[in-house]
Amino acid sequence: MSEGINSRPKRPSKAKPATGEPPKKKRRPSVEEESDAIDRSEDPNAKILLMEQGILESKKNYNDIVVLLGIMGDYESGNPESMLATVALSRVFMRLLGQGALVPKRTVSDKQLAVVNWLREQFKSFKTLLLSLLNDEELGVTALTLCMRVLQAEGQVEKDEYSFPTEFLRQIVHTVLQSEDEDVAKAYTEEYLEQFDDIRYHTFSSITAILQEVPEEDKADMFDAVLPILSALDGVPESAEELEDWYIARPKKKAHNIRSVQQHKRRGQEAWLALMNIVETKEQRKRLLKLVSTIIAPWFTKPELLADFLTNSYDAGGSMSLLALSGVFYLIQERNLDYPLFYHKLYSLLDNEILHSKHRAPFFRLLNTFLSSTHLPAALVASFIKRLCRLSLNAPPSAIVFVIPWIYNQMREHPTCTAMLHREIRDPDVKKDLKKNGMDDPFDPNETDPMQTDAIESSLWEVTQLQSHYHPNVSTIAKILSEQFTKQSYNIEDFLDHSYATLLDAELSKELRKAPAVEFHIPKRVFLPQDEPAVNPDSLVAKLWDFS
Repeated sequence: MSEGINSRPKRPSKAKPATGEPPKKKRRPSVEEESDAIDRSEDPNAKILLMEQGILESKKNYNDIVVLLGIMGDYESGNPESMLATVALSRVFMRLLGQGALVPKRTVSDKQLAVVNWLREQFKSFKTLLLSLLNDEELGVTALTLCMRVLQAEGQVEKDEYSFPTEFLRQIVHTVLQSEDEDVAKAYTEEYLEQFDDIRYHTFSSITAILQEVPEEDKADMFDAVLPILSALDGVPESAEELEDWYIARPKKKAHNIRSVQQHKRRGQEAWLALMNIVETKEQRKRLLKLVSTIIAPWFTKPELLADFLTNSYDAGGSMSLLALSGVFYLIQERNLDYPLFYHKLYSLLDNEILHSKHRAPFFRLLNTFLSSTHLPAALVASFIKRLCRLSLNAPPSAIVFVIPWIYNQMREHPTCTAMLHREIRDPDVKKDLKKNGMDDPFDPNETDPMQTDAIESSLWEVTQLQSHYHPNVSTIAKILSEQFTKQSYNIEDFLDHSYATLLDAELSKELRKAPAVEFHIPKRVFLPQDEPAVNPDSLVAKLWDFS
């Protein structure tokens, strides 16, 4: 009987296994069979992944490590499979490290020991190739990530004892410093150095060792590479509780050096001193001086070690002294540094360039601090006041506008110096002689000792000149010294950062209540002769040039 259209088809019957026989499982193809299949498909990426799988499954396939190393080392020729082989080998060695396959055991045969030593040699070759990839512009950041993962796996081999792979980290740091790819150094600094306390600790040690061995011809390049990395480390730990971020599990012993704040600071101190020892140019010294009091000094457990560097810079004169001043002040304040004739040197910095220098703002902040003590002799303070008044005659307006309020504050702090503004002469004969012959300024501008300049016997006649200054802001603010001192003091910070641009913007932003009255006749012609020269004379331009 034929089946109808709507009849249900018969389901095929399942073959029943023979009585007492277990059901057959589907057999997984062997690595050799998969390899043959891959060979037929000629897919290089799949071959690399298959070799990785085979190495992890059986020691018989360890020779494929050499094959992968060959593909990895072919990155310079542009082999697209090179990076895949690198990643595959990273996974292989991290797995082998986790299994302890690269660590020789106590009870092991000579054959097994030979295998372990062979693996260690291949691992060394792998790390060398991986470090060379850090110099590649396209693969550098990726290679850095793999280096740090391998470093982490290598540091976790010893379960019971703390063992940081310092040699491999030193090689990484050295390669990063020599790399021309700024992204690699930036990635190392931001993702590892600033994030993990143990990485920072051992990086300090690595930099110290590298700088101690740097060749003479490479010092300049190494300085430029190291300074940005060290200057990024401004977070100085103050207690052991702050040491909580570890890339590799921290040691269990509390007495370990890496768990000591003093040891962390000591490593930072050694790294900075090593960098100072390779300084060759004034420009390099200036770059360090800008960081001394804010970034460098906090790392020093013995800040007095900075004394030679700072005092030599301070004695150099010019802008070098201005930059070193904050560091010297830090040592005086924090470590009671005894600097002989400090105010003599400070007075010598008030030269013709000080009010034109781009470093004048930080200098005057410190000068304000140094002269704030009411125990200073009035003769010394008067020398600084008089010296700055004299220099203001040739200074830009942006500098004069903070010199005048500074003088006002000094007068309030040291009332004895107000005689320089107004001295009443009671002897009629002396007064008559002054009206007839005038007087010579007793101030000696060539004297280097601020106690011997006779400034206290002089007067601030320069202020009168400044009250007639061409710039309205200067002339207005100079008049405060001629008026009654009703204000307690001026905030110097409100005046320090002025420049030509800020003064001009202030004038342009003013709203005129009434337009100024001017007499001005708009000429009909500028470059050509006038129609009636007798009535409207030609301009000088028309007389000198003929534009017709």
